[in-house]
Amino acid sequence: MSELNAEDLCVEECTRCPALVDSRSRIVNGTGPEDADVLFVGEGPGAQEDAEGEPFVGRSGTVLDDQLRTVGLDRETVRITNCVRCRPPENRDPTDEELENCRGYLETEIDLVDPDVIVTLGKVPSEHLLDRSVAVTKEAGSLEEVRINGAPRRLLICVHPAATLYDRSQEETFESALERAADLADVDGSESGQTRLDGF
Repeated sequence: MSELNAEDLCVEECTRCPALVDSRSRIVNGTGPEDADVLFVGEGPGAQEDAEGEPFVGRSGTVLDDQLRTVGLDRETVRITNCVRCRPPENRDPTDEELENCRGYLETEIDLVDPDVIVTLGKVPSEHLLDRSVAVTKEAGSLEEVRINGAPRRLLICVHPAATLYDRSQEETFESALERAADLADVDGSESGQTRLDGF
């Protein structure tokens, strides 16, 4: 499947969640290459993301971008998406029903991108995809094997970038989890984001 259909990765319209339809100004789809080795999954768009139509463009996005560069990844080479594609009112957590309504879109995106590793940013996406309760700060950096839409996937638990803004002690946890993600995607930090092509 070399030619991915962009429409398959983009949700143009959806009215499954009335509260989200009322609070969003647009649907925020994932961004990044359609064959990225690393797929980051956040919770849902905030005010800035809703305004710009792209995930992780606010303060959390800046933290994520900076840390990606530190570990030899960059925003252009990874894919970033969310569990729900519409901003919940007052930035509340998405409800179980909202997560479930959007689940098919996320599973389709995962299938089409077929990443080497999925990195969940924070508690909501970690619990959503692992289907269990997750102590994110304790489990950050741990790799799980999980079946998503019937296919086996490697999932790396990571704290949300915003956690580092409120709690400086989380910076190291965040960085080491992203280092592990780069490692799993076989990225050499010294090559500033270039994937190693062994034997070429």
